Amino acid sequence: MKRSLMCGLSLALTGTALSIGSAARAKSAEKPTFASVLDRQLSGVEKEVVPAAEAMPGDKFTFVPTQGEFKGVRDFGTQIKHIASVNYLVGAAILGVKPPAEAGDSENGPTNVKSKDEIVKYLKDSFAYLHKAMGTITETNVLTPIKAPWGDAPTTRLAMAVIGISHPFDHYGQMVEYLRMNDIIPPASRN
Repeated sequence: MKRSLMCGLSLALTGTALSIGSAARAKSAEKPTFASVLDRQLSGVEKEVVPAAEAMPGDKFTFVPTQGEFKGVRDFGTQIKHIASVNYLVGAAILGVKPPAEAGDSENGPTNVKSKDEIVKYLKDSFAYLHKAMGTITETNVLTPIKAPWGDAPTTRLAMAVIGISHPFDHYGQMVEYLRMNDIIPPASRN
């Protein structure tokens, strides 16, 4: 009786594991799309930038280095607002719409967003908006000329997506420096 029960349980667990493995293989075998590949890359950026923003204490969001070559640079909170504002502008260009009101000034972000909680929410919302935009990129529209958010030259959704993925990393490096100057180990560097 015990042997039959154990054998049945073993077969059920094996069947479940095989079924789960088949589903995972089927999902990974699906043909990737421009939207899925670009969105996955954006998720990678987001998983680095958002935790770094959350790691800085609220009273340090106005921190700006003053020694050495750090002259005229943005404070920590403004770095984050800048990333978010550009996310909104890039997303709007991909979608072919006017940037949303919350996009603010692309250099420094909206002046009414000040506290850590407001800035982190603004950042998260901007990534959600950019994910939505990335989801609209298809094989047929990826290289169609669109209006660039800066200047008069046309661009493409692919070019905007590349900016949306790469631009936050420019500022992530600065965020990491600011965290370390405040004796905070960036989340991506923790065990």
